Amino acid sequence: MPHMVNPDISAVDLSRAIHLKQVSCQEVMQSTLARIARLNPQSNAIVSLQEPELLMAQARERDAQLARGESMGWMHGMPQAIKDLANAKGVRTTLGSPLMKDFVAPEDGLMVQRMKAAGAIVIGKTNTPEFGLGSHTFNEVFGPTRNAWNPGKSAGGSSGGAAVALAQRLLPVADGSDFMGSLRNPAGWNHVFGLRPSQGRVPMSPAQDVFVAQLPTEGPMARHVADLAMLLSVQAGAHPSSPLSLTQDPAVFAGSLASNPKGLRMGWLGNLQGYLPMEDGILDVCQAALNSFSGMGCSVDEARLGMPPEEIWRTWLVWRQALVGPRIAPFLLNPANRAHIKAEALWEHEQSLGLTGTQLLAASASRTRFYQSMLALFDQFDVLAIPVAQVWPFDVGLRWPQTVAGQSMDTYHRWMEVVIYATLAGLPSISVPAGFGQNGLPMGLALIGKPQGDWDLLKLAHAYEMANSDMIARRPPGV
Repeated sequence: MPHMVNPDISAVDLSRAIHLKQVSCQEVMQSTLARIARLNPQSNAIVSLQEPELLMAQARERDAQLARGESMGWMHGMPQAIKDLANAKGVRTTLGSPLMKDFVAPEDGLMVQRMKAAGAIVIGKTNTPEFGLGSHTFNEVFGPTRNAWNPGKSAGGSSGGAAVALAQRLLPVADGSDFMGSLRNPAGWNHVFGLRPSQGRVPMSPAQDVFVAQLPTEGPMARHVADLAMLLSVQAGAHPSSPLSLTQDPAVFAGSLASNPKGLRMGWLGNLQGYLPMEDGILDVCQAALNSFSGMGCSVDEARLGMPPEEIWRTWLVWRQALVGPRIAPFLLNPANRAHIKAEALWEHEQSLGLTGTQLLAASASRTRFYQSMLALFDQFDVLAIPVAQVWPFDVGLRWPQTVAGQSMDTYHRWMEVVIYATLAGLPSISVPAGFGQNGLPMGLALIGKPQGDWDLLKLAHAYEMANSDMIARRPPGV
């Protein structure tokens, strides 16, 4: 009988156990596939699962390497499922679109290259909404991914499959990507950690544009902050194909996370003085998490954005449409494809057609003013905090919330307005588990760090995890 690996083991401890030969890569793979067979049929987190015989052969090779005294790196023998927006050679990249359902990637994307070079074994993909649009993971290729804590609820998105796979202990760590909270929202809704790195920290390649399109980024997700930091150390680092990528040595993220947050100044943005509608209970849960920071010696005071939120939203819309519309345009070169593209993606494309260069430059100037206003806030505070979502996980059959706290939403993504501030300023932001509402559903608290302050943010999140270990260790029902 093969040794079954403890599903709660951290990725850091799993890596150590593999390298000490306390557990074999084959046993890790067998345990992973067994859990996927048991739990994934209901959650639908992992898609395009590869043939078990192929995966076991790769695990045997990893064991043979260790027997020869060879290690590929920290992820040696770790099973990984890649978000279905990124290319993994020989595996389908569907983007959640029927138009792409049969596309098999001929090459690995840069992030996947780096994870494979560190020893990861790609077992398949994690589910995502069509073209990654909308913070709710459903599509016509694979269907919906269901929340790890309540299968009748949304997993969030667009990294919903990744977040649920982590919560259900199907993966030790996971990659995600984030434009409008796509990594942070599902982390918060499934009680795991997700880091949106600083702009340029994790270069995306191949990319259609490497100069203007800086708002989307790939990044790490995990159940533990130490695992998150280690995965970032693999994903990050400058690359010639991405001229604006950050040059800091990513090895820094493999260092000690020990720190004392006493005296750190936290600014609580809350609901922006009533501007952001939020469902009942969200602020209460996040406030309880803030009290934990106070208990660690941090000062927590109200913070106010130095720019009208409605102006920030209008700026966001221009940038969002300018970057998303051209991604949809190639699929519309064939008019017959229109019937196979979801309405929200068509709306993004249509909105982008009316944009002018003058509008984009004006939005760039507005974004610059917003960035400068955030810098001014960081003269007062070391870190900012804000809820990671404005609503609790909603019914899985709903496309998107039409109203929030009685207020109508005028776009399909307005209900996620709370996440745009870190993105627009290019700042690092980590979603940490804040706790649970009376409905039994999880919520996350987003911490926003200073420019390129990823490491300080990770250390703060680690201190919070240590102070709240029992709450963070809670498992979803049936897992």
